[in-house]
Amino acid sequence: MGQSILLDDLLALTKAAIAPAEAVLEMARQSVRDTVEEDGRVSGRLIEENQFAAHGLAWLATYVESLRQMQYWADKLTSEGSFGEVEALIHQIAFGEYLSQIVGGIQMNQGEMVRLKDMGLGRDAVMSLCTDAVTTLMTRGNTQSARSRLVELMQERSAEITVGKTALDDELEMIREQFRRYAVDKIEPFAHEWHLKDQLIPMEVIEELAEMGVFGLTIPEEYGGFGLSKASMCVVSEELSRGYIGVGSLGTRSEIAAELILAGGTDEQKQKWLPALASGEKLPTAVFTEPNTGSDLGSLRTRAVRGEDGDYTITGNKTWITHAARAHVMTLLARTDSATSDYKGLSMFLAEKTPGTDEDPFPTPGMTGGEIEVLGYRGMKEYELGFDGFKVQGENLLGGEEGKGFKQLMETFESARIQTAARAIGVAQAALDVGMRYAEERKQFGKSLIAFPRVSGKLAMMAVELMIARQLTYFSAREKDEGIRCDLEAGMAKLLGARVAWANADNALQIHGGNGFALEYTVSRILCDARILNIFEGAAEIQAQVIARRLLG
Repeated sequence: MGQSILLDDLLALTKAAIAPAEAVLEMARQSVRDTVEEDGRVSGRLIEENQFAAHGLAWLATYVESLRQMQYWADKLTSEGSFGEVEALIHQIAFGEYLSQIVGGIQMNQGEMVRLKDMGLGRDAVMSLCTDAVTTLMTRGNTQSARSRLVELMQERSAEITVGKTALDDELEMIREQFRRYAVDKIEPFAHEWHLKDQLIPMEVIEELAEMGVFGLTIPEEYGGFGLSKASMCVVSEELSRGYIGVGSLGTRSEIAAELILAGGTDEQKQKWLPALASGEKLPTAVFTEPNTGSDLGSLRTRAVRGEDGDYTITGNKTWITHAARAHVMTLLARTDSATSDYKGLSMFLAEKTPGTDEDPFPTPGMTGGEIEVLGYRGMKEYELGFDGFKVQGENLLGGEEGKGFKQLMETFESARIQTAARAIGVAQAALDVGMRYAEERKQFGKSLIAFPRVSGKLAMMAVELMIARQLTYFSAREKDEGIRCDLEAGMAKLLGARVAWANADNALQIHGGNGFALEYTVSRILCDARILNIFEGAAEIQAQVIARRLLG
């Protein structure tokens, strides 16, 4: 075998390597906490002044959790008798690479690397990390021979849906196969044309997804949904996004709207809206962001004024609203208490509107809109919206109580970030698919590109990091399904998944060489689609900030 570590030794080594990594994480956490503490409390001001250290801590914690979940994955497959050579290679390369980065520098993005010294740790911390197990894995884990052997096996097993077994149960893998077949037949042949022509995803596709239950996947059966797990949502989002991120994102809007209503809605609102969302009869859109607020939702200025009849009039502007023209209902965040200037005065509305057409995208009185032209993520289109005298019925105030909007929105963040991580995995997988295919077919200097170690090495690392991000995402989904608070884990999954999607897309384009820069090649779209993942649902810097505050708090 191409492995440089015997299978019998591998799991013992990786298991032994986790405790030293955890110990260094705790040292880093305490060191950064000492730096940002003021009068016995963590200071927001000092976290901002020491952002590089704080965000580095978030990345270090993400790496350590990634190693834990890879060990969980390997142990589970071993117990099932299905931890084969492919899985062992992925596992040893993952540990070899991530431990080496923890010691030498973690790549937060292509231009920023954080090292232990940036978190206030010195030589003692590095030495404590370098145990026999860690040193062995760093030296012999991620080698050229291991990478080459992994790609050799990937070529032999090209018919398999994923590189390596995922450790999900048979029901979830059946769901994966169903949606992979759909993506291959109904999405992949057309996605690039939709992208190049900046077209909306055809309604026929939306209707087919509705029939397949995509919009009601996790909505309880009593409200017309399937009542399935967040893990099932991950698999569906992953495979649809593998075909085209726009299609994979269609279910996101229904998922988040349903979460809002389930967590904060009245019984009447649940009975009215959840069955319609589950069936796809009503398409929702999220209307939160404003032109000058970005991630600072607490400073929203759009006003909602209650009239004597109990209904509300909305005035203000919103931006980056996805799939707005076609939607029937907007989950709209607005300020109901004009005396406030923070999140306490915000309320959430289920604002009804008439779906538009190409000729008249926003026919509802009191609202206007214009398209924002974007690089990628085009299948649903992005819009700026203006509200001037727009009416919302009083019964559509979510939960029937003002001032709860921000809290209601916060309750959806876990699911939203798990969803985004799953979409990132799909995009990363698409990049691996096209990169692998091109490397096999393209001949240079008398042989296929895949025969060159720098090319096969890229493909191997794409497959390895894809599995790491996948396991971290499935972990956060399991915690959500079990009712465990998982904002930290979901944030880590989104943070890492977005980076992996961009790295995979960039590497796939590099493998294509000059052809990758041509619009006619699919990889050019995948690169554009991958770029948004580090920005929406919490930019990478915001995500790291949130993770750091949790770790330090």
